[in-house]
Amino acid sequence: MKKINQNKVRIISLGCPKNLIDSEVMAGLLNQSGRQLVNSSDSADIVIVNTCAFINPAKEEAIEEILTLAEEKKKNNPRLRIVVAGCLAQRYGKELFAQMPEVDLFIGTGEVGNIVSHINKLNQEKNRRDAVITKPDFLMNYQHPRILSTTAASTYLKISDGCSNRCSYCVIPSIRGAARSRKPDDILGEAEILANRGIKEIIITAQDTTNYGSDLKGRPRLSVLLNDMAKIKSIKWIRLLYAHPARVTTDLLETIAANEKICRYIDLPIQHIDDDILKAMNRKVTGAKIKEVIAQARRTIPGIALRTSLIVGFPGETPTRFNRVLDFVNETKFDHLGVFTYSREEGTIAANLKSHVSEKEKERRRETIMNEQAAISHTINKTLIGSTQEVLIEGESDRGDYAYMGRCRRQAPEIDGITYIKKSKAQIGKIVKCKITAVDEYDLFGEIIN
Repeated sequence: MKKINQNKVRIISLGCPKNLIDSEVMAGLLNQSGRQLVNSSDSADIVIVNTCAFINPAKEEAIEEILTLAEEKKKNNPRLRIVVAGCLAQRYGKELFAQMPEVDLFIGTGEVGNIVSHINKLNQEKNRRDAVITKPDFLMNYQHPRILSTTAASTYLKISDGCSNRCSYCVIPSIRGAARSRKPDDILGEAEILANRGIKEIIITAQDTTNYGSDLKGRPRLSVLLNDMAKIKSIKWIRLLYAHPARVTTDLLETIAANEKICRYIDLPIQHIDDDILKAMNRKVTGAKIKEVIAQARRTIPGIALRTSLIVGFPGETPTRFNRVLDFVNETKFDHLGVFTYSREEGTIAANLKSHVSEKEKERRRETIMNEQAAISHTINKTLIGSTQEVLIEGESDRGDYAYMGRCRRQAPEIDGITYIKKSKAQIGKIVKCKITAVDEYDLFGEIIN
């Protein structure tokens, strides 16, 4: 059969930073193979949707994106080929293959490295449809090309993939596989490549960064990896996400405190504080241990910014247990906090637990905590007025009264608010010193110190 020339590819990336890295790797491999990457479905021959399927809202977002593309294909571009990749495909690809005839190909999380081969096969046959759902065991290395934004001064670096924690509410082990760590030299090799491309901030990510190395010979430590990464000259900031409270060690905290390049910032997802709920979640940590880790972090690293995430409405979360977590939020005063309502996921242990909470009540509890957190965050931000902060300039401001927007060391991208900078000369991608002059609940406002 005559080969169909389909060289223009658009990639839509949904979900978490770890998924974004997979999208960047697929983009790099396709670009290397001679494909042209485009930003619009109108000009694309093939659209790849790299999906998330962690909780119900993520699944709904992915399905909506696919249906929008299917409608576009039907009305405007019948030759468009639709590829659904990632977690939704890994979890439901075989069922969706029968339900969504508009989609030409479903590929699971294990197929990221084989994207060129899959697109080549689509090219060879006009009416080809397939679902390739293999073992989720892909693990990138520094030789995999990544296409980053041309203006990026900050990027994520995935030190491992998969998870072996088996939290009772979570589907990640079934769609991403068991925890698999990259070797230290491989990670440092990628960090060097990123530094040579002008990246100033590396954000360490994984399903559980503090479990890093437990599956490797010699059990390399996260603290040593961070220290070695900090030796790369042009890297200015290193930021740590997804640190499980059960595995935050004294060694790790002391490393962060001792190294100027490592941001005094930890993302510490605790999910809850009530011991019965933590046990039902299979979090392998107690409320007392969580409090101890937070106190130790604040003692060891003065001025540390702590982010956490919580789940409300987990089965068995009585009003008393909810009030326990609400009191804890008010007492602990996290710098940044996000709340998820519990999502009942088929195939998880928690789905079969008794005493489920209504959706309406879950949402009420989420709003209650977020309202409390807005006030806490505002109070903390007010203490920063008059302080000098390093700010990474990321782009022009979306506010008329401020010229630029960026982030200080206390802020991770997309989740922690923005630092707005008053009109002055600044270069995107540079780190500048700013004086904070005003704040609101989540954002900071300042001016460059000349």
